[in-house]
Amino acid sequence: MSPRVSGGSGSGWLSAGGWLSLLASGLHLGCIAGGPDWYRFFGAGEGIAQAAERGEWTPALLTVAIAAILAIWAAYALAGAGRIRRLPLLRTGLVTISAVYLLRGLAVLQPQLWRPDLSDTFKLWSSLIVLGYGLAYAIGTWRAWPRLRP
Repeated sequence: MSPRVSGGSGSGWLSAGGWLSLLASGLHLGCIAGGPDWYRFFGAGEGIAQAAERGEWTPALLTVAIAAILAIWAAYALAGAGRIRRLPLLRTGLVTISAVYLLRGLAVLQPQLWRPDLSDTFKLWSSLIVLGYGLAYAIGTWRAWPRLRP
């Protein structure tokens, strides 16, 4: 068994998805450094921003956890693109990540599920951005499917 998935169809989409996830991970870490104003700007909610103002650990711990998850998702996309070593359950991981991103992106269609403390503009743009991430993962996974076999 090869340690890498060979590049080819879908690699560009998965590479793009991986880099986008790494960017999102970095922006989450930036919120910790940027403080309450960054939490507010990126839509974490007023409660998280106020907790950060009080010096509580909860916002930073949650943000590090989210950043770590996004970094792992980036690794799965880059592995699927053949850029890094193959990861366990690669197909399952990519399908699951695609679904999570797409469902989050499509949440804009369900306004009653939205948090009332966020602006409509933020809701729309964040959903469209995440929908783009999901499409990159889904299209890349679909196109690369045959070569993602163990």
